[in-house]
Amino acid sequence: MMTPHNRAHSLRIPKDWQFTPEQMTSIIARRHPGAQISRVTILDGSDGTSSRARLGLEYSQGQGPNAVFAKTQGDIWHRLLHFMTGNLYREARLYASGVNIPIEHPAEYYGQVDRLRLNELVVMEDLTPRGVTLYDATKYVSVDEVASGLRALARLHSIFWRFTEQTYPALSWVETWNATLRFRIILRAACGKGMSNMKDSLPDEVMKLGAAGIEKAWTAYIRTLSKGPLTLLHGDAHVGNTYMVPNGDFGFLDWACVRRGNWAFDVGYFLVGALSVSDRREHERELIELYRQALEIPQADLPSREEAWLRYRGTPAYGLAVWLGTANSVNYQSHSICSKLVNRYATAFLDLDTPSAIAKLGQARQQ
Repeated sequence: MMTPHNRAHSLRIPKDWQFTPEQMTSIIARRHPGAQISRVTILDGSDGTSSRARLGLEYSQGQGPNAVFAKTQGDIWHRLLHFMTGNLYREARLYASGVNIPIEHPAEYYGQVDRLRLNELVVMEDLTPRGVTLYDATKYVSVDEVASGLRALARLHSIFWRFTEQTYPALSWVETWNATLRFRIILRAACGKGMSNMKDSLPDEVMKLGAAGIEKAWTAYIRTLSKGPLTLLHGDAHVGNTYMVPNGDFGFLDWACVRRGNWAFDVGYFLVGALSVSDRREHERELIELYRQALEIPQADLPSREEAWLRYRGTPAYGLAVWLGTANSVNYQSHSICSKLVNRYATAFLDLDTPSAIAKLGQARQQ
């Protein structure tokens, strides 16, 4: 029998999405025993920070989904970038681990790593038949919807609270967030070009920091994430990776940056990027308290209101840096998406006095 660990290495990743019926049968039959696929067609696809395709499936016997969604890491330059930043293989390994993800997410069919070609493949549920609402940064998410997303994150974080290699051996490969020198060098260079491309979306006070100042703030913030009880982080919970199911459940896509670290990382990155600036300013305190109260963890581990607020104040440093870095190339995300997210994180960076919050968190880390 194939175990979750070794099944991620069992199938050669097809080029240009040319799956054979036999290959797709081996993937689908794990969830739908007896299913036999007779034809695989490419319905649509796109390329950005990854390469994606929706594949139509026809059956000669048995039953299964009419379509699935597949994703790889795209061209060799994208793969090299993900390899150098440490974000390669994570989603495939998570899907192949067999560990239950306890919040709304696309059902996983397959995860595979191809280390020789610096690539990975994930095959997951096509959400279209469920009539979900997909969000993106060109629109705002309502306060009530963000509250639903925070409850979902609280559930994820609570279940994996004090997550270690011993508590979840199948996830022993998940690292604690770390500001590696290689990541820092890449980020600083990308932020420089991104700041040039996004200058109309950045307040003057942020522009004055320059790429070096943005990267230093990001690095100082990342170093605070190993303090306190750690949990499993989605790692990329920006608004473009979220959706709402008709029954009201809030879902998270794209688990390719999963990490171990402090809870506030996911919370701040999601909240600041999803709300309008005015809604964020008016409701952020009550939303942080809502998340705090939704945690189901030992009382001794529950962060105080003051600690939770301080931790949240530090989070815009991450979103600001990574979206400026993303904005260095039109091949990753559209200009309109980058400009809106850059502006939201930059405005929060100033509103919340993020540098002073990071300094306080850094002092606590050294004690």
